[in-house]
Amino acid sequence: MKTKYQIIFDDIKSNILSGTYSVGEQIPTELALQDTYGVSRQTVRKAILELSNEGFLRSEKGSGTYVSNQFRSKSGGNPNNKTIGVITTYLSDYIFPSIIRGIESRLNEDNYSLLLASTNNDVAQEKKALEMMLSFGVDGLIIEPTKSNLYNPNIAYYLSFKEQDVPFIMINAYYEELEVPFFCLDDVQSSYLATKELISKGHTQIGIIAKMDDLQGKYRMKGYIKALGEAKLRFHPEQVLSFDTESKQALSENLKQFLTDNREVLTAIVCYNDEVGLEVVNVCRQLEISIPEDLSIIGQDNSYIAKNAGIKLTTLTHPQEQMGRDAAEWVIKKLQGKKDLRNSTYYQPVLIEGETVRALD
Repeated sequence: MKTKYQIIFDDIKSNILSGTYSVGEQIPTELALQDTYGVSRQTVRKAILELSNEGFLRSEKGSGTYVSNQFRSKSGGNPNNKTIGVITTYLSDYIFPSIIRGIESRLNEDNYSLLLASTNNDVAQEKKALEMMLSFGVDGLIIEPTKSNLYNPNIAYYLSFKEQDVPFIMINAYYEELEVPFFCLDDVQSSYLATKELISKGHTQIGIIAKMDDLQGKYRMKGYIKALGEAKLRFHPEQVLSFDTESKQALSENLKQFLTDNREVLTAIVCYNDEVGLEVVNVCRQLEISIPEDLSIIGQDNSYIAKNAGIKLTTLTHPQEQMGRDAAEWVIKKLQGKKDLRNSTYYQPVLIEGETVRALD
């Protein structure tokens, strides 16, 4: 549990980094802070002293305490010392090591440093990561948004980067409420192609498993619905299993119920990604549902787990390392003053045939 002093320190620091308090602005008086937080003058002074020591505040005798920008460890414009911040939802699993490898390889070519953080798809952790990047004074930023299909309470931090002319680009998704450049897979097309492939193999009862707190899930659902509509197949709400970051823990149990309920009807499933696809494979084994004889499955993202699993998953491509390189290239060009850079890029997915889809007789 935070001490009272730590609460004051964190709140004032957050207000400075998010732009609520701007550089040169006077912060509330010690007396006002005492009243706000219900603490002693000594506690307030301790927080102000530490914030001053870290360069967030400066005190003028007889005048008051003002916001300072001395905390920014800018590199003075030397291109050999520039640092690019990278914030992704995860670091060490699924497609993220490949994306980061792409970013790192491109940054190394121009001697840029990399400052890495992850959010675990949690907005509180995203806030900490953004505050770290602002405190450090990164020269540019590459971000994978957190819970990109939901309202994001950290928008003020992104606006702070804009106000400071720190270029940033988003990968995999973006916040629709922000005008922001991005590199994304065409997620609508990915799920559309997956569904269309199953339809071409004679499947008419096709389910989908979608993660709905991320924009990718919303668009992959859209692609699925689009393919059904084109084929004049009915959309069945009961053939949809949705989940989010928190309920992912219970996905295996929810899958068992979903597959049991739809066992006599479904012949195929479009999965949110390869990770979910392989979870479906595992649950089908437990329920003695044979793949692809009883149920066809398509994943998405062409991840290493799809290639190295016991069964070769049919999936769709994702640019991964190329996306990382392209995002790093965009930031470097932006810092070099290049104009007319593309503000949106969609990579086109390609179907990769595996062992998990069969044609119906």
